[in-house]
Parts: sequence; structure tokens; C-alpha cells
Amino acid sequence: MSIRDLFSKSKKRSVTIQTGNEKTFPEGLMMKCPACRKIHLSKEIEQNLKVCPSCQHHLKMTAQERIASFLDEGTFESFDDHLQTTNPLNFPAYVEKVQVDMKKTGLNEAVLTGEGKLKGESVIVAVMDSHFRMGSMGSVVGEKITRAIERATELRVPFIIFTASGGARMQEGVLSLMQMAKTSVALKRHSEAGLLYISILTHPTTGGVSASFASIGDYNIAEPQALIGFAGRRVIEQTVREKLPEDFQTAEFLLEHGQLDAIFKRSDMRDKIATLVKLHVKGGATHV
Repeated sequence: MSIRDLFSKSKKRSVTIQTGNEKTFPEGLMMKCPACRKIHLSKEIEQNLKVCPSCQHHLKMTAQERIASFLDEGTFESFDDHLQTTNPLNFPAYVEKVQVDMKKTGLNEAVLTGEGKLKGESVIVAVMDSHFRMGSMGSVVGEKITRAIERATELRVPFIIFTASGGARMQEGVLSLMQMAKTSVALKRHSEAGLLYISILTHPTTGGVSASFASIGDYNIAEPQALIGFAGRRVIEQTVREKLPEDFQTAEFLLEHGQLDAIFKRSDMRDKIATLVKLHVKGGATHV
């Protein structure tokens, strides 16, 4: 065996679990919870909507998994999948890295947008995916979200977004930052049309995304223990010269201090959001 064979990425690996009697399992069969560190069958966690059965930690979901668990089966139709990221600042290897994530996730960018039914009600949804460049917001992400909002306004249906992001994508400079304003303006027009906007913040929602469209919903909802904030803990502590609370920037902290309206467990998310939508659509009051 050569050195090249030894370190080949295509070579299938296995994991060894110490249980007294040493056993080897194929890679991917087992999954360790990043919170409680307990090991479960991957299939068990996937069937539990990517929530740890032991500690209820909400693991990250792909955009496709989120759509499948949230919307009525077979109703989702994506749009703007043709939009492609360019390299306006000629940042080294930027496009190549985006292309790697395209192959890995099956998405054209870090957000999946489309139309579907939520318990029979028509909605437009946008789902950010942290597996794609950490969900960072570049010009294509901002454009897709803006077009989705405008489609919802045109069709006079609610707009729902699941946010998950490390913030604005600095490889695109000011073009990424301007997406904060562009998406917010589209949401303002949606609001002026008397239409509903629900923002669901998942782990993590940070940076420019948290400072713009993620925080201005008619309802701002979060998943348990989601990290939500703008700057990092250490930066804030060094700036204000104070020690921050241990639960600072968690969904629970933000709910207690009034930035969130509610925290919904993933298992309850579909039913509770559908109830909010029906209350507004059926009641004729489509805006809070």
C-alpha cells in the first residue's frame, strides 16, 4: 500500500465503539450528539427530526430536510435555482469553494426558496442552509430571498423564512452588506401590503442576517438553544469590559429580554406555525 492509498479520502472508514467488547461499525451508522456526547443510531436521530433523543439538542438540518419536515408532502416547488454566484472582487478560489458546496449540498446557494402548502395554506418559504458556506449571505442569497418576498407580496400569501447563517459573506464586500437593506426594503413593502411575515431563527443566526431580515418578523420564533446574535461573545466582552451571562445570545435569553415572541421545539414547529398562518389568513388579518 502506498502513502497515497493510506490517506485517500475515498477510502471508506469505520468507527470503533468501546463497550467492553470492541465492535466496529460502518461510518455513518452511529452519530454522537455534540451537546450531551451520547451516541445514537443515525437513523434514530433522523427519524426524530435531527433532535437528540437523550438531551433534546436540536442538530443542524439541511434545507431539504427542513422542507420535508415542514411543508405538506409533494407541494414544494423551488424557484430561482438558476442564479449563480460570481466573483466581483476576484477573491482567490472563491468560486471554486462555492462550487464544492454546490456539489455537497445539491443547492445553487446557501438558501432554498420556493412555494408550497402548509396544512393546506399557500406560503412562500426560504430556508437557509448552514452546510453551504456556513449559510453566509452573498448577493445571490440576498437576491433569492428578495425575489421570494416579492413573490409572496404579489400572490398575497405569507412569507416564512428559516434563518441559519454566519453573517454577510465578506468575499463579496459591500455587495453582501447591501443585501441587508435590499431584503429589509422588500419586507417593508410586504408589510405595507398587510401581509404576514414569520421569521424562524435556527442555530446559528448571526452577523448581518440577525441584524436585518431575521429580526423583523411579525412573529420572531426560534428553536431551543439556538445561538442568535450579531458580534461574538469575546468581542462584546472586550468592548463593554463586562462579563456576559452564560446564556447570553441563546434563544432563551432573547425570549426573556423581549427580542423573540416564542421558542418552538422542532416537533411542534409545523403545527404551531400552521396555526399562526391560519389565524391570519382565515381571520382576514394578515399582519400584526
